[in-house]
Amino acid sequence: MIHLMLDYLSKNFNVYLNALLTHIGISLIVMLIGIVIAIPFGVVCAKYVKLSESILGLFNLLRLIPSLAVLIVLMPVLGTGLVPAVIALTFLAFPAILINTCIGFTGINPSVIEAAKGMGMSKQRILFTIEFPLAFPMIITGIRTAAVEVIASATLAAYIGSGGLGDLIIIGLSLPSTAILLVGGLSVAILSIITDVILSITQKRLTKFI
Repeated sequence: MIHLMLDYLSKNFNVYLNALLTHIGISLIVMLIGIVIAIPFGVVCAKYVKLSESILGLFNLLRLIPSLAVLIVLMPVLGTGLVPAVIALTFLAFPAILINTCIGFTGINPSVIEAAKGMGMSKQRILFTIEFPLAFPMIITGIRTAAVEVIASATLAAYIGSGGLGDLIIIGLSLPSTAILLVGGLSVAILSIITDVILSITQKRLTKFI
């Protein structure tokens, strides 16, 4: 089987490389959007407990909806391609980042904040120099969880024509060709593992400086 996989890669390397880069690109776009939006929402949830119940409840509900179902719902409105895929996967990325950010901030010892206020520090300075660094381990954990979920689920985006490694899985199933199917599936698995390892190392190194 391995020689069949290598044979496919040698004959279709450009196709494979394009699928891999597309998959990585979609995942990066989704994660960037998720980080930019979900982290501020997580901070708001931590600061305003009453509001957090509604926001966290909404995102937990969204987490229960399968990405494929979101893709199907968005198709009549946004059509096929990159945009609906990114929107659907972003719904998947939000909850882990938002919830972990909220937990990270609410877990900070109140006495630390009070001490900073006693030193005359502004709310903005406390937020960026004390709260964010202390909450960082939980935030990066949420990002790691979301990244792995997004990379794995991005294979579904191929069903609406956005490309990626999911194309290889679809081709492998339709021919059928176990070799092509394994090339696509193993690539997604390896990409997920590599991403998690990189983020884990980043988390450990940055935490040392906090």
